[in-house]
Amino acid sequence: MPCILHLETSTSVCSVAVSEDSHVIFHDEDRSGPNHAERLGTFTDAALSFIDSHAIPLDGVAVSSGPGSYTGLRIGVSMAKGICYGLHLPLISVPTPELLCVPVLLRKADELEDDALLCPMLDARRMEVYAAVFDRALKTVRPVGADVVDADTYREYLDSHPVYFFGEGAAKCRQTITHPNARFIDGIEPLAKWMQPLAERKWWNEDFEDVAYFVPFYLKDFVAKQPKKLL
Repeated sequence: MPCILHLETSTSVCSVAVSEDSHVIFHDEDRSGPNHAERLGTFTDAALSFIDSHAIPLDGVAVSSGPGSYTGLRIGVSMAKGICYGLHLPLISVPTPELLCVPVLLRKADELEDDALLCPMLDARRMEVYAAVFDRALKTVRPVGADVVDADTYREYLDSHPVYFFGEGAAKCRQTITHPNARFIDGIEPLAKWMQPLAERKWWNEDFEDVAYFVPFYLKDFVAKQPKKLL
């Protein structure tokens, strides 16, 4: 089983983890940010020292690929690329919406209906969020998009499925999305310790990024491509 270093910097939380044999063996996080420029280097040094002190061969580096904070993603990807270049390791990208689904599937699986849909949300301005829709197998039902949220935004899914909303953008939608099939889960964050199953699957499939050319999914780039009504 691979040993993977995980870096997550897509929101104000900065976190680093190490997984081996499908278990997280090191994890640290900071919620006082955003101060990724200060904390990420310290956490990463501690993680690499842990790996070295336990004589574990490092097999790859996984980094959150967004969408998310421009500054946070840039810092995280730069750190990941530097390690990959220096140690000749493969780079793995983990989309933030999929990452947000992992703690829901691991912690709440027994509470989810068989036909439930998952809608992770990243906060934008006013009543806008960046959201995607997945089924319980993490199959994409609707790719990530910029949504101006009102009572009918997700009606096509809510009319036929229970839909679970979570992530930093979900709280402000609670009073707006009042459909009886709407469910809200609090306290779900994209953390490095949840990256393991997604990153490990990509490692086994050799689904790696080009270290020289990889760039994350910046929100500013996504917004620039949207119709003016969303801006």
